[in-house]
Amino acid sequence: MAHIPTSETREISVLSFDEAMAMKTEPCDYDRNAWLYVPDTYSEYRYILGTKGKNPLICIGINPSTARPGALDNTLQSVERIALHNGYDSFIMFNVYAQRATDPKHMEKTCNMFLHNENMKAFRYCLSLSAASGIAPSVWAAWGTIINARPYLKECVRDMIAAGMEYGAGWYTAGARSKNGGHPHHPLYLRKDTKLDAFAVQEYVDTLA
Repeated sequence: MAHIPTSETREISVLSFDEAMAMKTEPCDYDRNAWLYVPDTYSEYRYILGTKGKNPLICIGINPSTARPGALDNTLQSVERIALHNGYDSFIMFNVYAQRATDPKHMEKTCNMFLHNENMKAFRYCLSLSAASGIAPSVWAAWGTIINARPYLKECVRDMIAAGMEYGAGWYTAGARSKNGGHPHHPLYLRKDTKLDAFAVQEYVDTLA
């Protein structure tokens, strides 16, 4: 299933992260004890999708797909397999930008700062889950060359790096990085036994045009 945004996110009502979390009191069609899904209804944006555990691997893509609890796409299935193979008990799929679009070419051309700031609150929440277990968060950069799709994405990554530093997060990649630009490999088509490699994310983002 493809998802093409119906409008720019400024033109719709976007819940803050706190408001989206508060929706957890409403009935839903998935097991909240097993899944993290924020907001927990399908919409034009998504902050978090993942499974619950004490030691999650946080995977960072560019923007959300159509996946949802119990209906993971091929990319999310790969993320889950690699997380479990590398010793994590759960995974969280996060994104540099929260607007849902199957094709990144359909992402809005200007950053909605409200959506971005709320996405950063969601990222800090993800980081806090590991910290609560006394574990340094692990962040898997997995956005591929799509980071070049919009100029604002690089600045979003810079904000994520700063948030990660607050929690002592370690950054990783999986698979070979691109020859042109050293971009992290996308999760799709990676072997399930792919190991994570340490990633100097600050050095990387400083090389982006």
